[in-house]
Order: sequence, then C-alpha cells, then structure tokens
Amino acid sequence: MSMSFSSRQMRCDDAGIGPVPHIRIIGGLSECPGCGLYQRLPELAPGQQALCTRCGQKLARRRRTAPLATPLAFCISSAAFYLAALASSLMTLDVYGRQRTVDLLTGPMELMHEGWGEAGILVGAVTVLAPAVAIGFMFAILYAAARPQLPDWGPRILVWYDKLRPWSMVEVYILGIFVAYTKLTDMAHVDVGPAVYLIGALMLTMAATDSTLDTEMIWQHRRIDSLTRAEGGGRVAVEYAHVDDIGMPPVDHLVACSSCGLVGELAHPVSNLRCVGVCPRCEHKVWRRLPQTLTRTTAFLVAAVVFYIPANLYPVMTFTRMGGGGGHTIIEGALELWADGMIPLALLVFFASITVPMLKIASLCWMIIQTWRGARGHLVARTRLFRLVDMVGRWSMIDVFMISILVAVVRFNFMASVTANAGMVAFAAVVILTLLAAWSFDPRIMWDAAGRNGPVTDGLPPRVVAAVDHDDPATSLSPAATRPASMEPDLA
Repeated sequence: MSMSFSSRQMRCDDAGIGPVPHIRIIGGLSECPGCGLYQRLPELAPGQQALCTRCGQKLARRRRTAPLATPLAFCISSAAFYLAALASSLMTLDVYGRQRTVDLLTGPMELMHEGWGEAGILVGAVTVLAPAVAIGFMFAILYAAARPQLPDWGPRILVWYDKLRPWSMVEVYILGIFVAYTKLTDMAHVDVGPAVYLIGALMLTMAATDSTLDTEMIWQHRRIDSLTRAEGGGRVAVEYAHVDDIGMPPVDHLVACSSCGLVGELAHPVSNLRCVGVCPRCEHKVWRRLPQTLTRTTAFLVAAVVFYIPANLYPVMTFTRMGGGGGHTIIEGALELWADGMIPLALLVFFASITVPMLKIASLCWMIIQTWRGARGHLVARTRLFRLVDMVGRWSMIDVFMISILVAVVRFNFMASVTANAGMVAFAAVVILTLLAAWSFDPRIMWDAAGRNGPVTDGLPPRVVAAVDHDDPATSLSPAATRPASMEPDLA
C-alpha cells in the first residue's frame, strides 16, 4: 500500500504497547458491510474472494483478468455501443400503412409533452444520462488507476461512480422493451430497430466492466494522508499499524470508511450519531453507521406506502383504438398478458411490478421493527434478505419503461394511441422511494441492536441499549472477529 507518513508520524509500537494516537489506520483489517464484524483480511490470490465468516458477505475479490486492460476494453465497447444506440432507431410501428419510428429519446420527450415531466425526466435520466455518466466516470477511474499514484481527484470519481452506477438501468430497460414489443405485436406490425440489440450489448459490456474492475487494488495505489480533519474541523495526525503486529483493537474504537473500506482506530469509543471526520485516503466523511438510518428508512417507507395505493388503484396508461379502449392498471396489464397466453411474461410483470415493491416494503418494515425491539434471532437471514431486497429493487421499473415506449410509438390519433396516466407517476414514485429506503438502511444496525458488535452507546432505543449493557461482555462479540475472513474460489 502506498502511504505518505513522515518519520515522526510513522513511529508505532511494534508490540502494540503505548498510547493510541488520535487516528491509527489498521492494515489487514476489514469490516463486513452486512453485519459489522471486523476480521483479518488475508492476501488473496487471483481467482479468490474473501467472505465474512459470520454472514457470508463478500469482503474482497481478486480477478483473474488484467486489472486495467480488461475493464478498459469493455469500457471502450460500452462507449461505442452507447453512441451507436443513441443514433439508431428503437422500433418502427406500422398501423394500417402509417408508420412511426422512435429512438431512445422519444419516450422521455413524449412523457414531458403530455405533462408528465417528472416521469419523463426520470426515464431519460436512468436510460440516457446515467449510462453516459457511468461510462465517462469509468474512463476517468481507469486513467487515474494507470498513473503511478492515484491522483487527488481519483477517489472522488470512485466514490461518485459507486453512488451513481445503480441509477443506470439499461438491463431493466431491455425487459421494458420486450414487454412493450409483446403488447404491440397484437395490434400492428412491429420492426425492431438496431438500437435494441445495441442496448443489449451495452448491458453486457457495462456488467463485464464492473465485474472485471478491481477497486480494492486501485485503492491500494492511493496514498494515506499523514493529517486529516476530525469531527470538529481540527487537524489530527494519522499513524499506521498492521493488525498482525498489534492484535485486535477494541471494537467500539474502530470505524471503517464506507467508500474505500479503510479501517481506523480512535482513542475513544466511536459514536453512531456523529461524523468521525474525513477519511485520510478518499476524503469522504466517515460515520460508524449511516446517519439516521432507521429514521430515514422509515420516512421513505411511509411515503412509499402512501404512493403504493394510488399506483395500484389508478390506471397507469390509457389505450385507445378506433375510438374505443380505456385505462389499464398494473394488475390489468399482467392479466392481459396472461389472457394472451404469455404466461412467463405475465408472471414477470406481476412479480416485478406488484410483488417486489410490496415485499420490499414488508421486508424493510420487518427489519426496522426487529431492530427497534433488539431482536437477536434470524440475523443472518435478515442480512441476506436485505441483500436480496437491495439487488432486485430496480427491476420494478419495467412497467415505467414499457409505458414510456408505448407512449412514444403509438401516436396515431384516432386509429391508435397510448397516453400515460397518474398511476404511472405514482408507481414510479414507489420504486424510487423503496430504492432510497433500501439505500438508507444500514444492516449493521441489526447486529448492533442484538449486541453482536460490542457495546452500543447511542443510536438505538434506551431499552435496547440497556439490554445490551447487561449482557455478559464475553458473549457480545463473536469469536470470528479474531479469525481471518474465509477464502473461496471466485466463481463469478
């Protein structure tokens, strides 16, 4: 690891004896983002990954491919596919000799033209803008990683890429195109444009770029500053020690950066409610837990429930043909696919648009209630459920993308037309709010409330804190905290 410490700041007791500095970086130590367990991170060979010994969360992974050349090749391919998709047609609809051709930008523009500007901006942002930003950020990351030392702007790009990448929903848009195509084939002749195949290729190359990028190795090329800013704005010295030299520090004195994973030890117990300071490696604000995680998650869930009711009661679109037709709700769209014999597609729409939002809301509510109760059962199951909720949340956007395509392509006035309705906007709000709720929830707080991560000082109900304080300290920490993370072959 590349570091910039002066000789005075590098003085560290090799035997682990002596006063702890204000901030001491602990090398070879990693915190599990799923359960909060600190454990030794062994050296990984290419093709290996380290898993948490308590909840099974992936902690690190070494790729077999070239660390920079492979993701660069996929990134260049992504840029080429993206630009070609923008310049190509998405599909062409022929209704009684009248044709209409649309592209990627037509759907968002038609939604804004009909007065649904919020939905139009959302669709354009996640299908057009976000992929372009992600590809541009990836080029910047690879350029920074190719330099002998990661430049000062490199960490910021890495942090922003991690935050913005989930908003690029190309893979969900592909399914939206497929659903729209099946609905259009019943009413007219549809020609699929080259943009559909280009978007499919873009989905694969962007996924391959993320899969072959080794962010842990990139962070190792970034220096650790010898001074950093503390919570009150003052400067504090930063020292370095390896966990094999000093042993496992007190868990309540440790904090890990959520952006780069750097673990630091403070001279006092770390609060859950206040920012510790700035990370000396990535300059990101460091919190022991996500700020106000329970309050913010609850607020997003309440708002999602409020929008969930009109999203299912009101029609999401109105389809008219030869002067006849009417509104369609989400459930009616799934039933229509079922009646047409497209049972797998009907199940996909029903699961993604109705079941997933409802299960996300119910699952997060269960996790919050169990945390406030200080429940100690099913912690591993709850953590794995959270990972599943976080992974499948974006797929609920299928109906929103499908409507944006239908609104764009079916514009034949009296003969045939599709218009968006208020139910679509309410449903899009449900998807976004449940995504924000999942991203605001910190699963480590569930293990804190159960007393599995050391003494709990704040951020939880007094009843839960009192129950943890009365426990035997010997049972409050898992013995896995002193063992290295498990290593397995990387099968991805």
